[in-house]
Amino acid sequence: MARRRVPRAAALALLLATATACANDVPEADWSRGLLPDHITEQGGIVQNLWNGAWIAALATGAVVIGLIIWACIFHRKRRAKAELPPQVRYNLPIEMLYTLIPLVMVSVFFFFTARDSEALAKVDGNAPVKVKVEAFQWSWRFTTTVNGKGTKPVAGVPVSDYHQGPQLVLPVNTKVEFDLETDDVIHSFWVPEFLFKRDVIPGIPEGDPGRKFQITTLNKPGVYAGRCAELCGVDHSRMLFSVKLVPQAEFDQYVATNQAGSAQ
Repeated sequence: MARRRVPRAAALALLLATATACANDVPEADWSRGLLPDHITEQGGIVQNLWNGAWIAALATGAVVIGLIIWACIFHRKRRAKAELPPQVRYNLPIEMLYTLIPLVMVSVFFFFTARDSEALAKVDGNAPVKVKVEAFQWSWRFTTTVNGKGTKPVAGVPVSDYHQGPQLVLPVNTKVEFDLETDDVIHSFWVPEFLFKRDVIPGIPEGDPGRKFQITTLNKPGVYAGRCAELCGVDHSRMLFSVKLVPQAEFDQYVATNQAGSAQ
């Protein structure tokens, strides 16, 4: 039996290793960020703080509970010389109130911070100089960027195995960007891991409805970042890849001038 288990374990380890290597767009995670990728938007900082706070509260609660369990095991063991029951706390009003109030306070605090941050993440003021219309379809994306009222050529893609080969959305650093999400077939989900945020793209939501919009403010972190669909949408769901390229403002202005709608270039 032992000889049979070794090859099986080796095969399982090989399968796990190859499975984790299937995606080449996994961002680097860090324990100091709670295993989240480094965010590239101001809104990502809000999510990061909420995530860290939730983990700190959860770990603190777990430490207290484990400590109480260990304390009870050590100091409240049944003595062999004593057959009577230990003191009972049933119908102890102060203790029962404590059991009720502490979870209520914890849930209330979590609710307050979650509601506050959710409102900030969902805020769209309509003043963004850069607006991007995102059209999701089976199985790729089409991006149409408008800068101060002037449109650029749409960027459309096809299913790919590498996000570098998918459609690329170019955005400037340190800029407010508004996204408008649309689809005509099935539910998709627009996800850039470094945004620390994703939004479902649901068919049937009319244009102008706030449910299909969100807004970010990019940070000064130029680079190319992977994006994907985070909702199982069909046979080529895993190949519905794209990229977001953050560039300095001067480079973005040149990109817009070169790719204006109706340009002959």
